[in-house]
Amino acid sequence: MDYQAILQRIFYETRPMFTQGKVADYIPALASIDPSRYGISVVSIDQSAYHIGDAHIPFSIQSISKVFSFTLAYKHRGDDIWNRIGKESSGTAFNSLIQLEYENGIPRNPFINAGAIVVADILLDIFPDPLQEMLRFVRQLAGDATIHYNPVVAASERIYGHRNLALAHFMKSFGNIHHDVDQVLEIYFHQCAIEMTSSQLATAFLYLANNGINPQDGVQILDSSRAKRLKALMLTTGLYNESSEFAFRVGMPGKSGVGGGIAALIPDLLSMVVWSPPLNSMGNSVVGFEALERFTTYLGKSVF
Repeated sequence: MDYQAILQRIFYETRPMFTQGKVADYIPALASIDPSRYGISVVSIDQSAYHIGDAHIPFSIQSISKVFSFTLAYKHRGDDIWNRIGKESSGTAFNSLIQLEYENGIPRNPFINAGAIVVADILLDIFPDPLQEMLRFVRQLAGDATIHYNPVVAASERIYGHRNLALAHFMKSFGNIHHDVDQVLEIYFHQCAIEMTSSQLATAFLYLANNGINPQDGVQILDSSRAKRLKALMLTTGLYNESSEFAFRVGMPGKSGVGGGIAALIPDLLSMVVWSPPLNSMGNSVVGFEALERFTTYLGKSVF
């Protein structure tokens, strides 16, 4: 399969569509991103890599990081994690407080903000320094020690993270946050501020495409059962309220972030990342969504 030819076709067909979206501006550090940035990376299980556009320019991965933090927590806590986090689509905005009132402080899934904040709380139970462990883990998956937190983005997240602060305090009132709220949110804000290129990110997602095993070093990150369940969560909840539409049109487990990235995969074949900052009304990259739909259409492969 000529992946490079497919990427070139998609890139030039979809590039003008960035004008249909708007760069996230509720986090000021993201508001200044050039909206015309656009990169695509595909990495296959045998680690053959294909790139086009701005594939080697770092960007803030934001909520895509929730896959990595959840992997760490799930690896160590197993099914006990479901005592504190659900597995269902939320049906509300990714930063909504409404359901927490009705459901006694238990977030619907680990990929909405409330769920990821609970995951950060769990990581404090597991690791003496979750921030250091998170960075070590992401660097291991990507095979790149240069990956880092962007302190400006982390600070901007902290200053303007009033809704996340409310979510954390609300869940603590129900007993679902065990540690100091500020300490928990420091982890959450920093994980959202990880900077990676689409090339690094596509490589980092290979363990999920490879049944839980990192193909770079043969290390089993998750057992096959947990890898399966994580991919199911990505398919059903990974793009917030647009997850069903993404499954219908694209047919890949995926995770988006308001930095404009979408990471997705086809099991036993490849992982793929598209980065284009302008977002639609659901908080997902306009161009990224379209590019991924065309990719599975032109490739003739998806999880279905």
